[in-house]
Amino acid sequence: MALRVRVCEITDVVPGELRGFAVPGVTWPVMVTSLEGVLVAFPGVCPHDDVSLVDYGVLDPDRMLRCRVHGYRFDLDTGACMHMPSLHLRRYKITVVGTELFVDLL
Repeated sequence: MALRVRVCEITDVVPGELRGFAVPGVTWPVMVTSLEGVLVAFPGVCPHDDVSLVDYGVLDPDRMLRCRVHGYRFDLDTGACMHMPSLHLRRYKITVVGTELFVDLL
């Protein structure tokens, strides 16, 4: 069973920009972006070393997320880490209802 939570209004998502949204009861913010019209959501923590992606995450032009602390890069389409195959950036399933964006945490 999914745990669906409201993250933001769809208008809060800026294409090509990372945005972090605090969700009550969730330790790390939920990061959301829109890449070429496709919404992507993932935890606001780097799976490499628990670094805040709100503060240190950068979108690279090739649809990659880069953590500026250690330089680890993650494919936003698949979650795959380019530096260490055992690492994976979890991506949340997104549902838009009216003007609200929800993600499934589980």
